[in-house]
Amino acid sequence: MSTMTVPEGNLITPEIIETRDRAKPSAQSAALPAGHSVSPDHNLTPQTMCPAFGSLRVLTRIDGVQTAMVTDTGCLYGLTFVTHFYASRKSIAAPAFGTKELVAGNVAEAAIASCVEASKMPGTKLIAAISLCVAETAGLTEEMLPAQINGIDVILVRVPAYAIHSHPEAKDVAINAILKKYAPPRMEVTADGVEKPLTYDGSNEEEEALRRKVIMLGEVFPADPISVDAVLKRLGSGLAATLPSRNLDDYKLARRVGAIAAVHPFYGGSVATLRAAGVPIISGAPVGPEASYNWIKAVAAALKLDPALAEQVAAEERDKCKAIISQFPLRGRIMVCGYEGNELLYARLLVEAGAEVPYISTSIQKSLYTAADEAWLKAHGTREIIYQKTLEQDVRALDVYRPDLVLGTTPLSAEAKQRGIPGMYYTNMLSVRPLFLSAGLAGTIQLIRDALERAPRYEWMREFFVGPRQAQAPAAPINTMD
Repeated sequence: MSTMTVPEGNLITPEIIETRDRAKPSAQSAALPAGHSVSPDHNLTPQTMCPAFGSLRVLTRIDGVQTAMVTDTGCLYGLTFVTHFYASRKSIAAPAFGTKELVAGNVAEAAIASCVEASKMPGTKLIAAISLCVAETAGLTEEMLPAQINGIDVILVRVPAYAIHSHPEAKDVAINAILKKYAPPRMEVTADGVEKPLTYDGSNEEEEALRRKVIMLGEVFPADPISVDAVLKRLGSGLAATLPSRNLDDYKLARRVGAIAAVHPFYGGSVATLRAAGVPIISGAPVGPEASYNWIKAVAAALKLDPALAEQVAAEERDKCKAIISQFPLRGRIMVCGYEGNELLYARLLVEAGAEVPYISTSIQKSLYTAADEAWLKAHGTREIIYQKTLEQDVRALDVYRPDLVLGTTPLSAEAKQRGIPGMYYTNMLSVRPLFLSAGLAGTIQLIRDALERAPRYEWMREFFVGPRQAQAPAAPINTMD
């Protein structure tokens, strides 16, 4: 095996950061430019930290929820560190769980002991026992834990890295565990002994008001719920809450509202739980002119609101989006590569604004809830959509598509900049900004226009450090009709 070279600050993964001049070139890598920083034939490398962080990030931000992590010391240290790095202000209870306890088969006892410790922490209303790889391998199940400890509810959040492969999907596991506890279907037994879901009879004004409202399921920028609520109020509705939420009571509302708007596609488990509880589900998100129009109409249909008013509001919002695009159109080829799970939504917005988006990659799995956006994107020129992607696939796409702008992960953006291509870190630069309706569209388009206009500066920097670019063959034409 050739010598591994690891630049300071990079993730240590065998061969992933070897350069061609130090590694023996393979048949695949021979076609890549000299100095290419990622081995194209090495996909079995860690692409992210432990996905369980997604669950921790959600749970530690909920007031009244106390986490108890059932895992070995190494995982506990790493996940505790990164959780506090992302502004968690809570302790994380954990058992003394090592080889001795594992061999003795004391995993359930250790988990219960950590839950008891969590129950003693001030303000605890719910204990979330987080089961990672070691505890799952040892056979920890929900039946082994008590439903309550010291009068406090206990839930089990199962996020082993060998089964849950991304941060977004781990968020779904955490939210679904809470919903199963607080938003199960209420059942009634009829006179003939048949059990059926309990339906609301319209006799309570508070319940009636909730039945006209929506809960938005998706981790979004704080300005988005404000703009969505304003549009819904014009329909005679409103936004009851957004999940994940800091308020535990918001999760208890989920079964009582008129509909759930699942604006991100990776909440499959939570959607299944709410659907079983009899709550209507609205999929998709209000991004760009077409999707915003369709989403507003779908909300009105789910809540049985005035269709004429819904048509008026939806058309007005669509026209606002089109007016912004006509004033600030996008021109250029953009790659969208992230690990937040909302990449297809951003790509739709960019395409409707005039950009070419031939390649999209995301960390989440392909599912029923990604199908509509995938079909729309492929009908509008997107050539590749990669699910559960790797860094190596993204770097190869740089060679194939030669983009004008890369919206990607940190290492991909760095690779793009080394080639003189503008690159932005998707999570910090895009995923934390407003996205929905005309309000989100305006800010996103302006950000992307500014980035595209900086292309000459990136090329100047590349030439300053590397030298003039050698002539290369033009990019092969892309058949978008496949």
